[in-house]
Amino acid sequence: MHVLDELEARGFVKQVVDAPGLRARMDAGPITFYAGFDPTADSLHVGNLLPMMMMAHLQRAGHRAIVVVGGGTGMVGDPSGKTEARKLLDEAAIDHNIRCQREQLGRVLDLSATERGMLLNNADWLMPLHYIAFLREIGSAFSVNRMLAAEGYRQRLERGLSFIEFNYQLLQAYDFLVLHRDHGCELQIGGDDQWGNILAGVDLIRRKAEAPAWALTLPLLVTATGEKMGKTHGGAVWLSAERFSPFDFYQYWLNVDDRDAVRFLRLYTFLSLDEIATYEGFEGAAIRQTKARLAWEVTALLHGAEAADQARDAAKAMTSATASASLPTLVLDPASAPWLLAALIAEAKLEESRSAARRTLQSGGVRLDEQKVTDPNATLTLDRLGDGCVLRVGKSRAVRLVAQG
Repeated sequence: MHVLDELEARGFVKQVVDAPGLRARMDAGPITFYAGFDPTADSLHVGNLLPMMMMAHLQRAGHRAIVVVGGGTGMVGDPSGKTEARKLLDEAAIDHNIRCQREQLGRVLDLSATERGMLLNNADWLMPLHYIAFLREIGSAFSVNRMLAAEGYRQRLERGLSFIEFNYQLLQAYDFLVLHRDHGCELQIGGDDQWGNILAGVDLIRRKAEAPAWALTLPLLVTATGEKMGKTHGGAVWLSAERFSPFDFYQYWLNVDDRDAVRFLRLYTFLSLDEIATYEGFEGAAIRQTKARLAWEVTALLHGAEAADQARDAAKAMTSATASASLPTLVLDPASAPWLLAALIAEAKLEESRSAARRTLQSGGVRLDEQKVTDPNATLTLDRLGDGCVLRVGKSRAVRLVAQG
């Protein structure tokens, strides 16, 4: 199957510039493509995993991947899809974030050899730019009227758009031109909210290099319930084990809506389409098998098979009366007893705050081992804790509590 057909069948494709031309170019030999990632945090998240998977499919089909981390554009901030300006980071913070993200990207993409893939920092060519020369060469190719008509800019104009953000489209388009000149890059991929910025790069290459270029965007995913993909009660689903434990990561996928299970198998795993088809039509208890396979595959991809096995075992243990040692553990200081349950729930990140924990307690969504607790001011005594107990919130979140000290 042609890689473009596979990407379409898996649900990766939203819009394409000149699909017949892109197919013909790929048929003629490997194409170099790129996607950009903002170094705004020391971890990528599930939202970033979608373009990573798309890149991996292209790379596995023999095409060359370039990951561009925005060390330069990250100091400006992309206004697309944002209701207010991003907080600007200094160079030291950006460099730290890039180091962390490179390790995560390397779990999905082969960045070890330049003929297969590479990681570049656009600060290397953006930071030395001479402003007047840049405006003359690149700025003259842009129409302000067309830029203001773009959805991302139009939305922000109502709330205030800084001049530094207004430059972002020029810089991203210039990235594509530099990659085309220096590395023969002909295709940019990204989320559909980047369509205007990517088209600007395609147009710039045609104007300045007098060469064809292509764009391929992914849909902006929402779950079957209409929620933004990759969000939980506690915030983003991070790819970093320090920010979001492998157990919680596994639980996130295990508890997706039944209607999303097969769709996510296509998008977030490398299982063949034929194998995924065997899960079609599962209903009731059988759908749990689909979600368990999804959870294991994605967790193994990002955290390794051993971590995925441990998370799976811990998930099974949650359905039994005895807590497994593989559950996340919160160590308590005996001198601090008794402990407010709402505080423990918040500290263990089973809810986002104490007030949210109190509401969950009142609604009957909290258990100590198998005992339901509904008092929002309930405490855990040292005698009740004993050698350890399991604090459960809802069906999928749990932590083992032990005293030490």
